[in-house]
Amino acid sequence: MTTPSPFFIKIFHRGPRHGNGSVSQTFLLTGVPGLEWAHAWISIPFCCLYLTALSGNTLILFVVFTEPSLHEPMYYFLSMLSTTDIGLCISTLVTVLGIFWLNAREISFNACLSQMFFIHLFTFMESSVLLAMAFDRFVAISNPLRYATILTHARIAQIGLAVITRGTVILTPLVLLLKRLSFCRSHVLHHSYCFHPDVMKLSCSDTKINSAFGLTAIISTAGVDSIFILLSYVLIIRSVLNIASPEERKKAFSTCISHITAVAIFYIPLISLSFVHRFGKHSPPYVPTLIANIYLLIPPVMNPIIYSVKTKQIQRAVLKLVCSKRTHI
Repeated sequence: MTTPSPFFIKIFHRGPRHGNGSVSQTFLLTGVPGLEWAHAWISIPFCCLYLTALSGNTLILFVVFTEPSLHEPMYYFLSMLSTTDIGLCISTLVTVLGIFWLNAREISFNACLSQMFFIHLFTFMESSVLLAMAFDRFVAISNPLRYATILTHARIAQIGLAVITRGTVILTPLVLLLKRLSFCRSHVLHHSYCFHPDVMKLSCSDTKINSAFGLTAIISTAGVDSIFILLSYVLIIRSVLNIASPEERKKAFSTCISHITAVAIFYIPLISLSFVHRFGKHSPPYVPTLIANIYLLIPPVMNPIIYSVKTKQIQRAVLKLVCSKRTHI
């Protein structure tokens, strides 16, 4: 029996190696493992969630920028949060619905890196914005007389620029480190979008540097931010306890409820997904898929609802917008 020539071996070997000796630069995304037959039905709640997230956050942005009474630091930070949520939805919309509707699973290596960059960028940005909102609440409660002079429009713009710069600076080396790897194992990703630990696991190269840098990136962003958010609330609680009037205490705490809820629905799925990827090697395949989808869609869906329900100024602005449209009709 003759041995196949290297030429034919090269043609029929389709492993997505990238880097030295790369052959294919294509990955396959995954929908819901074991439920491929029901993808058309599963797409219905996903479409509803995407529409809710995009319309809700767009409404928040429109209301904040068109209503003069909302031109305050708290609402500018809320508009930043809505912008990151919209970016996170758009980053995954095409591939997620492409799989459910068209079974379009293939994604090129460069497209995968681009999607991964923007998903992680908006995730890091959201973490930074939540930290900025915690600082905003601390200043508003502990030093209300200097609130407007501390959080000026120029300073808010600087914070926004710092949020974008920080995420970009941290993520650029992460992407460049992935480009140097070779991929010769299975080319099937475990999510319906490109996620850094998921892509890294498919490499046949040494990924110790990538793993260490990825862990450093998540600790230096979400990890550090969560510690400072916790510290902010320790200081906020101390300031509130120094307020004599029980009514004023209740009012001060009520202004923080929306932000605390937003922090919880962001950090819990993020931490859970990171732990599953790093330590849940023997977990069922649907577990990381479920957590990944919660991590992607629940914060963008819930944030506008939380702030619309809990913030009277947002409620009034939305009602004013609806009533003005009705009078025009």
